[in-house]
Amino acid sequence: MAGESALIHGFRLDGHGAGSDLDWDGVRSWRPGDGVLWVHLDQADAHSKAWLERESGLEPSIAQALLAEETRPRSVPSGEGLLVILRGVNLNPGADPEDMVSIRIWLERDRIVSTRVKKLFAVSSIAENLRAGKGPRDVAEFLVDIGDGLVTRISAVINDLEERLDSVEEALSDDRAQDQRAQLSGVRRQAIALRRYLSPQRDALARLQTERVAWLDEPARLRLREVADRTTRYVEDLEAARERAAVTQEEQNLRLSEQMNRRMYALSIIAGMFLPLSFLTGLLGINVAGIPGTEDSRAFALVCAALVVVAGFQYWLFRKVRWV
Repeated sequence: MAGESALIHGFRLDGHGAGSDLDWDGVRSWRPGDGVLWVHLDQADAHSKAWLERESGLEPSIAQALLAEETRPRSVPSGEGLLVILRGVNLNPGADPEDMVSIRIWLERDRIVSTRVKKLFAVSSIAENLRAGKGPRDVAEFLVDIGDGLVTRISAVINDLEERLDSVEEALSDDRAQDQRAQLSGVRRQAIALRRYLSPQRDALARLQTERVAWLDEPARLRLREVADRTTRYVEDLEAARERAAVTQEEQNLRLSEQMNRRMYALSIIAGMFLPLSFLTGLLGINVAGIPGTEDSRAFALVCAALVVVAGFQYWLFRKVRWV
């Protein structure tokens, strides 16, 4: 059927944790009272846009929000419904986790409409649970499950980031700082990118606890508070990781600067040692008449001995003034 690819998931929830798969015909024949409807669409498909704007019955502003390309996490009440936009880490093969994927969700008492561009494993997990009879029983549980699934997968990425930072700090203590510069920059960049979206997502989840919609009951609000608290903790972890990375980079730069200063100091001492010797050999090497010792077979040995004496005197002098 035309537009079948636009419908990623279609379910009718039975209120006991299970859901029946629906195609477009099932979605179009659904009526309030048949059970909660969940329609999950591919935002990039033209048929998704057509259904949202012409057949869904949603307000134009809501339909446009579900199709918007650039979004930041937020929650917006509208009548008895909620528009919720969240982001999850990108766990698709070959993708960077900090390239967070957004999901746009419209929730009302009997219907859920969501859109995405890239796959989110938290959404796929809910679909699998519905088929296994272990999914959300109503709209409020769906909202909690999607928020919990997104936050759970973020925690794994943050733990990996902290382990990478630990390895960089260990390498720094082993004087392998230069080998870790690229990895340290990657850690800082990832922490900044994750925090960019997690911070407003924390605020959006916190706001959901106080939204005045009848279908969002007290147990769901308590669970949302837990999800919001975990998100707050992860934001704080990212702040700490970013600060640790900044301190580590400063220490790394300090060590590299100290190494450079030591090498430049050694080169300066060597140059200082050879400067008078080079002057003497250069003076004796000018090809003009009057150079002493040109007719004496012992002159070269005497000059070498004199240079050794001068070098020894310089070394003694440098030691006395504590340059070496």
